[in-house]
Amino acid sequence: MQRILREQGHSISRDLISTIIKGAGFKWRKARIVLTSVDPDYQTKVEKIAKILSELKSDEAFFSIDEFGPFAVKRRGGRKRVAPREDYAIPQRQRSKGSLIITAGLELSRNQVTHFYSDKKNTQEMIKLMDLLRAQYHNYSTIYLSWDAASWHISQDLAMHVKQRNDEAEAEGYPVVKTAPLPAGAQFLNVIESVFSGMARGILHNSDYDSVEAAKDAIDRYYAERNEYFQAHPKRAGHKIRGQERVQSEFHESNNCKDPLYCW
Repeated sequence: MQRILREQGHSISRDLISTIIKGAGFKWRKARIVLTSVDPDYQTKVEKIAKILSELKSDEAFFSIDEFGPFAVKRRGGRKRVAPREDYAIPQRQRSKGSLIITAGLELSRNQVTHFYSDKKNTQEMIKLMDLLRAQYHNYSTIYLSWDAASWHISQDLAMHVKQRNDEAEAEGYPVVKTAPLPAGAQFLNVIESVFSGMARGILHNSDYDSVEAAKDAIDRYYAERNEYFQAHPKRAGHKIRGQERVQSEFHESNNCKDPLYCW
């Protein structure tokens, strides 16, 4: 800019140019990545979920559902406080002690997590979770299941089982199951992703478990303590427990629930 101005006959220093630019209000800013979805029905689906949540009755429950993993159980690095002259390093190549997949549902209005471990991500595991939630919330009239557009979440087999369970619901004393799918490509809206990131930061970050069972015990304890906390503090549902969870546990378009750093 100084060179161009001099070529045009204006003598001006770099410092004065900088002062003029700052005085005009210009500043350096990093580009903000805007979350998007290619689903043509994006707004309709988001508005449907928001409407369900705004009108949710005391005998109804809404679940954000997804899987975390598979991830290897091995020594993991991260940031931690170390003593003087203490070396903190982990080997690049390690032998895995096993792997885990966590299948879970987060009930949004009460902030309670229901989880178990799966060998695979498929429709049968979704049916298993649906049946578990029906049993746990059998005194409710309706439970809503919300998940992303993964093939096993929207399969015909799953839809058939939902219909079958609903046909039996009144006679067997179970709640009616309704689905509220997220828009395609909008995993960032799946609230349970924030809970997964909190678990990863608190339990997997800087970990070195001796076995898969030891990792499971730590994960189970984390979710048990989290559930107890929100049972004791129901008015604070949505607060980021221990400061670990990426965003508050609530459905909102401005939330990016999926943390790219903890997507093992």
